Amino acid sequence: MPSDGPPTHLIRLADLGPDRVRDVLDLAARLKGRPGRGELAGKTAGMLFFRGSLRTRASFEAAVNQLGGQTLNLTAMSDFWDLEERDGSVMDGRAPEHVKDAAAVLSRYVDLLAIRPAQQGLSWDVDRQDREIQAWSRHATVPVINMESAQRHPLQGLADLMTMREQLGKLDGKRLAVTWVHSPEPATVGVVHSLLHAALQEGMEVRVAHPPGYELDGGVIAEVEELAQDTGGSLSTGLALEDAVEGAQIVYARSWQSLEDYGNKTLGASHRSRLTDWKIDEKLMELGDDAKLMHAMPIRRNVEVSDAILDGPRSLVYQQAENRLHSQKALLLTLLR
Repeated sequence: MPSDGPPTHLIRLADLGPDRVRDVLDLAARLKGRPGRGELAGKTAGMLFFRGSLRTRASFEAAVNQLGGQTLNLTAMSDFWDLEERDGSVMDGRAPEHVKDAAAVLSRYVDLLAIRPAQQGLSWDVDRQDREIQAWSRHATVPVINMESAQRHPLQGLADLMTMREQLGKLDGKRLAVTWVHSPEPATVGVVHSLLHAALQEGMEVRVAHPPGYELDGGVIAEVEELAQDTGGSLSTGLALEDAVEGAQIVYARSWQSLEDYGNKTLGASHRSRLTDWKIDEKLMELGDDAKLMHAMPIRRNVEVSDAILDGPRSLVYQQAENRLHSQKALLLTLLR
């Protein structure tokens, strides 16, 4: 790709930068509501899933197909095997192939690789490094897109930003409440990390509510606080639910793992069992400024969010999910056309 073109890889939103993110979202708005015109005819996107997916897989495949391209889908455990990502390793263990070799070969078959990497789930110090997706980006010679690593979910971040722009228009100074909610199976923190970057890049006032022990990654917090200084945004963390939601235009609900309990499922479950009152209902939403609900899904109804909110006029979750399709189409055109 030319040196003055878009970056080869999208591992995190910062790889695009604020101006290119806005360009992608402006293009997504133009693409929404019109059929594809075969812009990616003759192009093939390889999709590799080391973990399960519903919206990401469906929306990404639909985006490629609607633009006239083709997808090659591979799912770990059923279509291929474990891969070694450490450079210089002596491969006498379980993995029969190195990412270096898989990436080199697949780069000769496809025009782009979109990857949802696995997570060990044993140590946050290990998983936070995102070594698998970083290995793919080092060794592939085609663009690599991160379809949710432990630390980042840039595709969700683009769709979230698109949805908030549609709802609120100009985002600087608008108030976003990011609220931890109880779930028996919490998600990773990647969605929230990318959301913070997206919102603070646009100068929003972001308030994060979570119980003690559910603090986000310190390195990411330092990164987005520095970003907020440049954009005029602000970030408050560790708030109570009511304090975060008061006056907010958007309430973004999400369950995430405690990084303190990371790798200890028994301790994590015990901790969460005492936090079942952390959920979103109408009484809480009334504290906002005509607040609308967002959630990356899947949602445990009446555990994380009440039916009344999800099925009522406050909910943006289906619009938000649809915008995965349009924002990803715009991203694909940006990277490949």
